[in-house]
Amino acid sequence: MRATGVLRIVVVVFTLAATWLFASTYVKHSSMHSIDVKTWLRSRIESRTKPPLAQNKCSAKRSCAEHTFSFKIISGAANVVGPSICFDDNIIMSNVKNNIGRGLNIAIFNGTTGQLIKMDSFDMYSGDINTLLDFMKGISKGTLVLLASYDDPATKLNDEARKLFSDLGSIYASQVGFRDNWIFLGGSGLKNKSPFEQYLKNNKETNKYDGWPEVLEMEGCVPKKIE
Repeated sequence: MRATGVLRIVVVVFTLAATWLFASTYVKHSSMHSIDVKTWLRSRIESRTKPPLAQNKCSAKRSCAEHTFSFKIISGAANVVGPSICFDDNIIMSNVKNNIGRGLNIAIFNGTTGQLIKMDSFDMYSGDINTLLDFMKGISKGTLVLLASYDDPATKLNDEARKLFSDLGSIYASQVGFRDNWIFLGGSGLKNKSPFEQYLKNNKETNKYDGWPEVLEMEGCVPKKIE
């Protein structure tokens, strides 16, 4: 008999011995001397058919109450990856949807129903500021405005445009500069400054990317009606 044949026999014998040892040990330490096949099959079926845990809206870290809307805003990454705006578990603007652009990306919603009113992107480096002004004017009370910057949000911003955002509750609208990162959720008729805003200045000493600060990300729950 060849050595390979002997080796195969040894392997088989070892496998059988190990299997017997495991089985005898399991039976010895178990309160049951046999496995209930029906119970085992039932547990397997239930584990496969059990619905997965519900995911929070907009993939947020925490859930929102029924009287609020869930949102997540992510700024652009340099001039490479565009921003994303999610509202009430719907991705409104993103690279995948191919509806974002350099500058300011803005989506406006009815603050009571959550219905999307309009959205657009505005080139703040070489675009026409009047396009943004026309888009922002005439927003009714109780309207929610979500904003995400990409690349350069400020070169074309004038005092009139900055005041429009300040009136919506922005703290940083008057400060936003060339290639800064800015994300914001505000509302028409808001009495105080919005708690939903992040701003990061373009600073070559602290920038994460060459010429741009790092990405900003913000999520939260906003009341369904702004008084």
